[in-house]
Amino acid sequence: MKNWEAMEAFVEVVRQGSFSGAASKLGVSASHISRLVSQLETDLGTTLLFRTTRRIRLSESGELYYQHCRDLPSALSSAEEVISSLNQAPIGSFKMTCATTFGERYIAPLMNDFLLTHPKIELDFHLTNRPVNLIEEGYDLAIRMGSMKDSSHLSRRLCNRVEYLCASREYIDQHGMPHTLAELNKHRCLTGSKNHWEFQQNGQRKEVKIHGQHRSNSGVALLDAVRKGLGIAQLPDYYVKDDLASGKLIALLPQYQYPYSGVWLVYPKARQASPKLAAVCDYLIHCFADNTTFA
Repeated sequence: MKNWEAMEAFVEVVRQGSFSGAASKLGVSASHISRLVSQLETDLGTTLLFRTTRRIRLSESGELYYQHCRDLPSALSSAEEVISSLNQAPIGSFKMTCATTFGERYIAPLMNDFLLTHPKIELDFHLTNRPVNLIEEGYDLAIRMGSMKDSSHLSRRLCNRVEYLCASREYIDQHGMPHTLAELNKHRCLTGSKNHWEFQQNGQRKEVKIHGQHRSNSGVALLDAVRKGLGIAQLPDYYVKDDLASGKLIALLPQYQYPYSGVWLVYPKARQASPKLAAVCDYLIHCFADNTTFA
């Protein structure tokens, strides 16, 4: 800003009532203050101050200019204090997103607890199974499932996640048990947002493309379909662990089960992570530290 220093000098001269008082306040010489004010008058094309040996007096233009400028130095100082505080403490708005069921079941309760100890955080939490664009949609953080392939963002692992291929006993009684990956194309496959399932074969991760007769982007809907014997689905542990434990559902092809995929904290690249982002990530990772998977 071209005349910022001169404007600050002018405002301080008026406040202190003298060039020497302004110089003392700003830590410069009186001659420097005088030069700044003179240059400001030249740039504005008007006289701001009438000077005498005893006192200074504002001109009409000077009075008008002072009324508009008098609060700017303190406003700048306040802005710098706010930014400094923002860079030191977790405050301000925070927008995050997560898959619906995982978010409702695990993340939302944790974030509600987080807000109790961080009341200056304004949380905007979106639950959706739709992939979001963090930059274009203004998200500070996304919680994503599976393999991380997007190198344009930074990520931290939150926890592991195991996916189970499963079916109801009624379905197995009617259609039989698959014994190899190749046999899956003979079964009724219920698919989610992906067109493939993940397995492990000979120690390597293997994707098997699935052509399902029934597709849904809702894990809850798929789980209900599996329970009712409509087909086979691959679902995360937090959907099916209770049904597997009770025997309501049967885990299929355990010899091909992929050990685990990740749940990730994903955020845009920045020169320095904000305190609120760091606080949220550290808190969630600490909360999940004792639960390496949901199995």
